[in-house]
Amino acid sequence: MSRNRPHDHHRRHLLRAALGLGAGLVAQLPLAGLSLAGTARPGGPRLVLMILRGGLDGLAAVPAPGDPAFADARGVLGRFAQPLLPLDGLLALHPALPGLHARWSAGELVVVHATGLPYRERSHFDAQQVLESGGERPFALDTGWLGRALAGSRAKGMAFQSAVPLALRGHADVDTWAPSVRPDPAADLVARLERLYAGDAPLAAALARARELRGDMPASAMAGTMVGAAAPPPGSARYSPVALARQAAAFLAKPDGPQAAVLELGGWDSHANQAADPGPLTNNLRLLDATLAALHDGLTAPDTGTTWARTVVLVVTEFGRTVAMNGNQGSDHGSGGAAFVLGGAVRGGRVIADWPGLAPAQRHEGRDLRITTDLRSVFKTVLQQHLAVSAARVAGEVLPGSAALPTLPLLRG
Repeated sequence: MSRNRPHDHHRRHLLRAALGLGAGLVAQLPLAGLSLAGTARPGGPRLVLMILRGGLDGLAAVPAPGDPAFADARGVLGRFAQPLLPLDGLLALHPALPGLHARWSAGELVVVHATGLPYRERSHFDAQQVLESGGERPFALDTGWLGRALAGSRAKGMAFQSAVPLALRGHADVDTWAPSVRPDPAADLVARLERLYAGDAPLAAALARARELRGDMPASAMAGTMVGAAAPPPGSARYSPVALARQAAAFLAKPDGPQAAVLELGGWDSHANQAADPGPLTNNLRLLDATLAALHDGLTAPDTGTTWARTVVLVVTEFGRTVAMNGNQGSDHGSGGAAFVLGGAVRGGRVIADWPGLAPAQRHEGRDLRITTDLRSVFKTVLQQHLAVSAARVAGEVLPGSAALPTLPLLRG
């Protein structure tokens, strides 16, 4: 894999600072180089990776009321202000996830439970590195599994944040999009930049790409971003994950849009007052539900054609939480948890879980939900069956060490 040259890194930062292209469009170039992003196959598949940083409690998002040990094992954490949303008899959804339940009822959601990574040591930083790199241990790989999967094709990736996340590194054709409080640059400044970079093909391409993406933004992203307009305060709708999901849908729906997009939602480290409603975890689940609903609505709008039907959304986190409540009415870092696979290309309305049980003797190290499904099986299935990455490339380059992992019945067709 190629790496940045130091002077490229410095010049990229100068370019990004100079552009400030309204609505936060950043000409953030990939770590593997400065090339102009490629094009996805028109009408091709779309993949959205949503990373929940902090460690989602899978037994809160997807409780197991059908497990005879659930009530005693969870205590206060197993009590909910509203009725649970039923799934398969064993499992249910948290009442703050009605949009996800609607996708279940429509046959567009698979819940994967008791899932996790080969890493078991419960460090956020190490676990997130494994989650994004696709490795078997922290820092064995310095690029991302999704970036490696896209490499070698004309498909492009897009991250809806100000920097390329590890998951997409290793592929040259990556754009980023993020909101900003900066005003638009003056026209004469952009013209001077064009003249300055005229003799430098990579930087000229970067500037052209930023202007191109700026022109592609929907009108909703342009409001309040012109020179002299007041910048919306942080926390306003334009900065919310819901708004970013709408923008992601707008880009994904374009015939030449990115094949893969990455979004993030933080705040899942629920060490205290986890069961409170309203409270941090419940509020975050509602935000997740609204974000996924915005993505669905944006990809099923009348002008998006069959985009949703060609889309898979993976919702994953670095680890689950302890089964039992801690002394602060929260949960601590754990192992097994839950993941969601949704989209029009998903054969849903099903749970995939080799359920290990919640009794103390059934837990990992007596404290955590035991992992029975490697999360990389989810990645492997989607890469091979949805993005058509060869099994040989997946096993040898994209997810090293995954050759023996099974694929899962996640997708239609």
